[in-house]
Amino acid sequence: MGERCWVFDGKAAKKVSRDEAAAALGTAPLVWVHLPGSHADTGDWLKAQGLSEIIVSALTAMETRPRTEPFDDGALVNLRGPVTRETDHPDVLGSVRLWVSDKRVFSVALTDLEATHEVERQLGEGKILDAGDLVCVMATAITAELDPDVAELGDSLDDCEEMLDPKRAFAMRADIARIRSRAIVYRRFLQPQRVALEELAEIQGDWLAEDDRRHLTEAADRAARMAEELEAIRERSALMHEQLTDLRAELIDTRSLILAIAAMIFLPLTFITGLFGMNVDGIPYQHHPASFWVITVFCMLVAVGVTVYFVWRRWSR
Repeated sequence: MGERCWVFDGKAAKKVSRDEAAAALGTAPLVWVHLPGSHADTGDWLKAQGLSEIIVSALTAMETRPRTEPFDDGALVNLRGPVTRETDHPDVLGSVRLWVSDKRVFSVALTDLEATHEVERQLGEGKILDAGDLVCVMATAITAELDPDVAELGDSLDDCEEMLDPKRAFAMRADIARIRSRAIVYRRFLQPQRVALEELAEIQGDWLAEDDRRHLTEAADRAARMAEELEAIRERSALMHEQLTDLRAELIDTRSLILAIAAMIFLPLTFITGLFGMNVDGIPYQHHPASFWVITVFCMLVAVGVTVYFVWRRWSR
C-alpha cells in the first residue's frame, strides 16, 4: 500500500508528492496526505508537520477502535472499513485513522481500504472541496461498502434456514458458525463506529458544514441499522444452531429406536434358535423329520406377533 497525497488549490485537485503536499500546507484550501502505518518514517513526518505526540501516537497505533476525539483545532477520527479485495489481510475490516482540521487531513492505515479509492475518485472529479467534505465522503463510503456485506450475511442465513436438514448437520453447522463469527466481528466495530460518527456530526468546528453534518448523521443511522441487523443475525444463527442440534438428536433417537425394535424382535428368536440348537441329548423332536419347519414357522409367527404388537402400541413413532 503506497502513500497518497492530494492538494486542492481552489479550482482542481491534483495528486502530488509528499514534499509538495507539505509545502502546500497552510496555503491550499485542502491538503490530504494518506500514509501507510507500516512505514518507519510515518510518525516522524507527522511530527514534523506540527502534530502533537498524542495525536501521532494515536494515528500510528497498531490496535485501534472506532472513536472521535475533538482537539483544539481539529479532531482525531478512527473508523473501520472493508479492505480491498486484492489485499492479503487476515481481518475483513481495516482501520483508518484521520486527523482532520481546517484545510488539512492526515490519514494513516495499515492496509488498503476501498474507501480511500472512493475519496481519490471524488477528489479527481472535483466533488471534495474542503476537509469536511473529505471526512464525510470517507465515512459515507465506508458505511455504503459495509451495507452489502451485512445484507449478504442475512441472505446466507436465510438460505441456511430454507435448507435446514439434520442429514447435513455438519456442513450446515460450519456455515452457520462462519456467518455468526463474521457478524460478531462486524458488530464489534459497527456499534462504536455509530457512536463515533454521531460525535463527529456534533463536533464544533468551522471546517464541518451543516450539509456534512447531515451526511454524517445519515451514515451513523445506517451504521446503527446494520448493527441491529447484525445482532439479529447473531441471535438467529444461535437459534438455528440449537434447532439443528435438536433435529440431529431427534434423527439419532429415531434410528436408535429402530435398532432397539429390531433387537426386540430378534431377541426371542435368538433364544428359541439357541435353545433348540444346543448339541445335547433329550431335545424334543430332535429326530422328527418336520422339526426344522415347525420351529421355522414358529419363529416367523413370533416375529410377526412382536412386530404387530409394536405397531399397535405405536412404538416406532
